[in-house]
Amino acid sequence: MAKKKVTLTLPPHDPELLSVIVPAYNCKTINRDLGSIKLHLDLINRPYELICVVDGLKSEKDPTRELAKSMSGPSVKVYFYQENKGKGYAIRYGMARAKGGTIAFIDAGSDLNVKGLSLALEHMKWYDADIIVGSKRHKASKVSYPWQRKILSFIVQKSTRLMFGLNVSDTQTGLKVFKRQVLVKVLPRLLVKRWAFDLEILAVASRLGFTKIYESPIELNYNFASNVGWQSVQNFATDYLAIIYRTYILRYYDNGTDLWDGDKNLKLRYA
Repeated sequence: MAKKKVTLTLPPHDPELLSVIVPAYNCKTINRDLGSIKLHLDLINRPYELICVVDGLKSEKDPTRELAKSMSGPSVKVYFYQENKGKGYAIRYGMARAKGGTIAFIDAGSDLNVKGLSLALEHMKWYDADIIVGSKRHKASKVSYPWQRKILSFIVQKSTRLMFGLNVSDTQTGLKVFKRQVLVKVLPRLLVKRWAFDLEILAVASRLGFTKIYESPIELNYNFASNVGWQSVQNFATDYLAIIYRTYILRYYDNGTDLWDGDKNLKLRYA
């Protein structure tokens, strides 16, 4: 059976609406995080929707779902599924339900100052960018995080520029803003649902001609609440090599067909 061609015709959406996705897993501060983000979005005087996706529960005592639900309201939507599937899956799950012409995501956990979101939006407007990447290595960024992560960030930056030609200094910070048109074309081709989602979405976007990718400053204060450990680093490396293989050996991302894996929960919708 012939594969269905990707359609680039955008269904009805609100081009003025900003959709902000917040993935959450084992996050005891998610209610405060959502409150801070909502307060900030209220101040920027732009229509928005805040979408929190609770990526499963770590244990029966994990309070993330209930804490997130306590913040739900007209402008805050909370989604939940039982099995932990990874940050990339959670973000795509939120994006599938986003109605905005501009779609962003920001990590929970209080490491990132939410003010970086409005800075990213200003950069988006100034550069007429396809994608804005919050970057720890931006000259105006204020960061405090362990030396081990600084070394890892440096290695990833250098190898990413070499392998994918991405002219960005930081692909892994959990703050990014996209034009909807970019996601319509890029999301169907993505496979990574956990560790290297950020890298894959940027690499594929660039590969497909969305080269207006710029960085914006952030403020980051590492608070040791992250779920990332050395096992995660190893899994990231595995995903990284798989992206290289699909890019240059299989040329998987160049295929003009719809590469959705059949998961109806990840298809763009407007419910």
